[in-house]
Amino acid sequence: MKKPSRRLLSQSLLALASATLLWSVAPSAGAQEVKKAKLGHSFTDAHPRAVAMKQFAASVLKATQGKVVVEVFGNATLGSEDKMLIATQSGVQDLYMGAMAPIAARKKEMQIFDFPFIFGSDAEAAFVLDGPVGRKMLDGLNDMSMHGLVWAGGAFRNLSNSKRPIGTVAEMKGLKVRVMPSPMALASFNAMGLNAVPMAFTEVYPALETKALDGYEHPFVDMYANKMYEVQKYLTVTNHVYTPVALVASSKWWAGLTPDQQTAVQKAAEETRTFQRKAELADASNVVSQLKAKGMSVTDMPAAELDKIRVAVQPVLDKNSEAIGSEFVQSFYAELKKFRALK
Repeated sequence: MKKPSRRLLSQSLLALASATLLWSVAPSAGAQEVKKAKLGHSFTDAHPRAVAMKQFAASVLKATQGKVVVEVFGNATLGSEDKMLIATQSGVQDLYMGAMAPIAARKKEMQIFDFPFIFGSDAEAAFVLDGPVGRKMLDGLNDMSMHGLVWAGGAFRNLSNSKRPIGTVAEMKGLKVRVMPSPMALASFNAMGLNAVPMAFTEVYPALETKALDGYEHPFVDMYANKMYEVQKYLTVTNHVYTPVALVASSKWWAGLTPDQQTAVQKAAEETRTFQRKAELADASNVVSQLKAKGMSVTDMPAAELDKIRVAVQPVLDKNSEAIGSEFVQSFYAELKKFRALK
């Protein structure tokens, strides 16, 4: 057998040495991996919630040293809130920020947010949502293949319409008003004498524009951000319901993160929650004057009329407390009492 030449042997040894050196300095495939995520929400770019999600994405990128990249899709680009929640469940979408009303029929505890006048202030809501009851509600999403990060923010809802000023319960009668697709919301507004229509939010503006709907109910900031003053003339300040929004992740995406990455994403979510709530409150404090400047007529619903609404919806609350679960409802109210005792 012919021996290899000295030159060929030297080349082989050099190649082997080079390969060994490259192996020793090259990072592992896992260390190089960049994990991408699609985050969807339905809010306009100028909305404080949209701004907050961009900040969340930036915080995650920094905290994970560029290893977790969150791309934000606003303006319902990925579909309605209902569709985005379904996509998040299935793992097609990685993160979602918005209301949980679309799954309230399947997660009955979520229907408590449709109880009129359950919260008296934003501070009350934050106390309950950030406490053990709020955490339990988020953890309850696990069996729907979603991981709840935080209750990200929220706002009180008010009533608008295109037909007439509303200053009494009697003047609400018969108005065809869009409500969130929640059984509790539907029952509550029908009890007030309104003709409640459950509808995905993406369909609301066209329905108001064509007069298929007379009105809808939403926070001030959202009314302005979505230019509802173009199709709505009359605004009634009721603060009848506080709707929180949550930031949730697909269980599939969440499980693909390392423990350190999960910690970083959770911390970024909690920091963003603080920013988002502060931004929402700041916008809400001056947006009513902006709505007036755009031509909307604003009426405050008198306290005596609000009391009439409470009486009208009480049977609905009693019935739905049983359907949701009396023990859960009692624990929710117990947290409220804790906060009120601190004042």
